[in-house]
Amino acid sequence: MLTQEQKSKQEKLYRYYVEPKMVTELTRRTLVLVLAGGEGSRLKNLTSWRAKPAVPFGGKYRIIDFALSNCVNSGLRRIGVLTQYKSHSLIRHLQRAWSFMRAEIGEFVEILPAQQRTEKKEWYQGTADALYQNLDILRRHNPEYVIVLGGDHIYTMDYSHMLLAHVESGADFTVGCIEVPVEEASEFGVMSVNESLQITKFTEKPAHPESIPDKPGTALASMGIYVFNTDYLFKILIEDASHHGSSHDFGKDIIPGNIHHARAMAYPFRNQKGEPGYWRDVGTVYSYWQANMELCGIDPELNLYDRDWPIWTYQPQSAPAKFVFDDEGRRGEAIDSLVSAGCIISGARLKRSMVFFGCLIENYSLVKDSVLLPKVTVGRNCRISRAIVDKATVIPDDTVIGEDLEEDAKRFHVTKEGIVLVTPEMMGQNLYR
Repeated sequence: MLTQEQKSKQEKLYRYYVEPKMVTELTRRTLVLVLAGGEGSRLKNLTSWRAKPAVPFGGKYRIIDFALSNCVNSGLRRIGVLTQYKSHSLIRHLQRAWSFMRAEIGEFVEILPAQQRTEKKEWYQGTADALYQNLDILRRHNPEYVIVLGGDHIYTMDYSHMLLAHVESGADFTVGCIEVPVEEASEFGVMSVNESLQITKFTEKPAHPESIPDKPGTALASMGIYVFNTDYLFKILIEDASHHGSSHDFGKDIIPGNIHHARAMAYPFRNQKGEPGYWRDVGTVYSYWQANMELCGIDPELNLYDRDWPIWTYQPQSAPAKFVFDDEGRRGEAIDSLVSAGCIISGARLKRSMVFFGCLIENYSLVKDSVLLPKVTVGRNCRISRAIVDKATVIPDDTVIGEDLEEDAKRFHVTKEGIVLVTPEMMGQNLYR
């Protein structure tokens, strides 16, 4: 006989659909705006031909899929995505992966490209300006609340909890935040709060971040997630647009400039155990590699297998992954690795690696501690270690990457942590020009 817990798991696995959170009156009155126009220059060549939110992640997803999945799973189905920098790949993905909602009943993922809608006829000058240039569209949706978030972070979060906390606190705006080590806080907006979580100070990327009073060595960092009362948001966007000294950015101008003139609250992001939730800024080559490697662990913090919180995406229809040959030294195998559909591991070995769909790794090759993006081909007798190989790169036979960093730096981008980034252009394969 099955226990009640086993029976519950069996029923969940047997069910052929998922059950995302139902739309409530509160979430129905809320519009979500995803900022997805950034260049992501710290990702170096990974964003030479795509926007940062469109960068592949986790074997089959794009980075933006996590924010959008959080919205759908939270019961938020009115979503606008603001695009600008090299957005073709991103827009194509949004059209393929996120066109399943029904606009007739107020569910949509609407693409808002930079289109010079104001009298100045400028491209988006900052995150706040991106919203300001679309005020006419936002007014047409007539939301009571607006959630603003970035499309370039990896995490799972129920935004409806933050929305409810915002409404109950009577705040004009609420900022999502997470605890980070002080030595890492200079990359974020850092805030101080009082005992009721009202924000008393906010500094964007401070050189010397302040610690939380009762937690030395830990700072409270902004996640780039904001909930606004709509009327208040429109008011401060219009004021900011007329301020010539402003950089028109939420972190630099909007938030710090208004915490003393409004009720500004912090919302600490915590998991079910009350601990800081999983949240990763994959804005550098190393942090991107590290976040992918974390998923290869036995019990990673980010659970991609949670049927109650699926990450929605699009990928081509592909055959199952295939592992062939079983000879000594020529055995198709993967250890502590994620291998996506359409891959063929032909007499090669994988160790602690993330392999996206459609890859081919040929005989006698070894790939370890690496990330292979979609449709990479690795030839025979190759050794690849601590590397990221960009989409559609062909690695010739007998290539060695990651063992002699000084030699690698002559052809590839090598981070100070020793991660090697390889792209088709670096291999003399000019796919985009």
